[in-house]
Amino acid sequence: MTSVLKISDLHVSVGETPILNGVNMEIRQGEVHALMGPNGSGKSTLAYALAGHPNYNVTAGSIEIDGVNVTAMEADERARLGMFLAFQYPVVIPGVKVADFLRHAVSNVRNPERKEGEGLIGMREFRKEIRERMTELGMDHEFARRYLNDGFSGGEKKRMEILQLAMLQPRFAILDETDSGLDSDAVRVVSEGLAKLAGPLMGVLIITHHKRLLEFNPPQFTHVMLGGRIVEIGDAALAHDLHANGYATVRARHPEAENTKAEAAAVAS
Repeated sequence: MTSVLKISDLHVSVGETPILNGVNMEIRQGEVHALMGPNGSGKSTLAYALAGHPNYNVTAGSIEIDGVNVTAMEADERARLGMFLAFQYPVVIPGVKVADFLRHAVSNVRNPERKEGEGLIGMREFRKEIRERMTELGMDHEFARRYLNDGFSGGEKKRMEILQLAMLQPRFAILDETDSGLDSDAVRVVSEGLAKLAGPLMGVLIITHHKRLLEFNPPQFTHVMLGGRIVEIGDAALAHDLHANGYATVRARHPEAENTKAEAAAVAS
């Protein structure tokens, strides 16, 4: 059975400010979706709301995985159901090795009933698996001995998230501008890594402004967001057109979306 992530009439506020104004979207395992739009349109807000960030308050609508309403669930509960978010700015955790972090994360997802300090995946099994995944991704095995994102370059931080993706094997992966601030070589590494991992068991939502990421991972569906809602849906050709020509014509076709954003800003002020 193919899993489905369903977003229905989702409204989200940050503090007193409404950001999303009725987002609808369905993502199935095996599909690649792109979410595009100008800065401030609500793309990252959608990503954080899907992942369960506590600062993003769902005021209406729902998020479901296979018919299970996860809207009120904590972030760790959603992760156990197969949700993964690659952050635009990954967190640095000095003193915690990459391998230790991943062993606990993998154990939590695969054995959600385990108690703290118990039920960890066997060390021999884990070492074998992480080495295989790092080899597949072209990563130096010594990378696993380093502290999580501590002293990492921008490209290394994003490689770390791709490694997490490989180890956790979520049903739905959301990448929030994971190519932001990277040079062309790092973008290529991340793009190729994602292309290797995406398959029939993973639905992918790519939030990006970068053409390269979508060249390696062409979307079957491209969603355009303005004023906190989806205003157009197309295929990979729509993404290419937006990269080439920007959002002026989209704005002209949907002036009501920009008006909604202006009204929300006026309310917040």
